[in-house]
Amino acid sequence: MLVSHRPRTFAARLDSRTESAPFARHFLRAYLAALPFGDRYADTAELLLSELFANAVRHCDAPADRLVEVRFSVVGDCLRIEVHDAGSGRPALRSVSPDDECGRGLFLVNELAERWGCCPRAGGIGKFVWVLVAPALAPAPAAVAV
Repeated sequence: MLVSHRPRTFAARLDSRTESAPFARHFLRAYLAALPFGDRYADTAELLLSELFANAVRHCDAPADRLVEVRFSVVGDCLRIEVHDAGSGRPALRSVSPDDECGRGLFLVNELAERWGCCPRAGGIGKFVWVLVAPALAPAPAAVAV
C-alpha cells in the first residue's frame, strides 16, 4: 500500500466564485504535501479539482451566496476529491465538436479519474461530485554507468 500514515479528511468552504479556485488548489497542495507520496497525485488531482470547482461555480443554479465545499481524503491507494454545491443540476457527459470552445471539462474528468460520480448531499440540498485519482507511477531509477 502506498500510504501508511493518512491525514484525515480535509474540508473547506469557499465562496462560489471563480476567484476561489486558486484557494481550493492551494488547500489541495497543502493536503498532498502531508502525504508520503502526495506528489504522485498532484498534477491530475489539481486539474480535476479545477474542473469540478469551475463546474460547481459555472453551472450551479443555487443563490450566489451559497458556498462550494471541497473535501480531500485517501481511499485505499486513491485520492478522493469531492466538490459540493447547493445546485440541483447533475453533470452529464456530452458530445463536443472540434469547433466547440467549452464543454470538455467533464470529458477530462471521465478520462483522467480512476472513477467519478455524483451523489445527493445529506439533507437533500444540492449534490457533490467526486473523483478518485490513482497515483502516478514512480519514475524508473536512472541507469548507473559502470
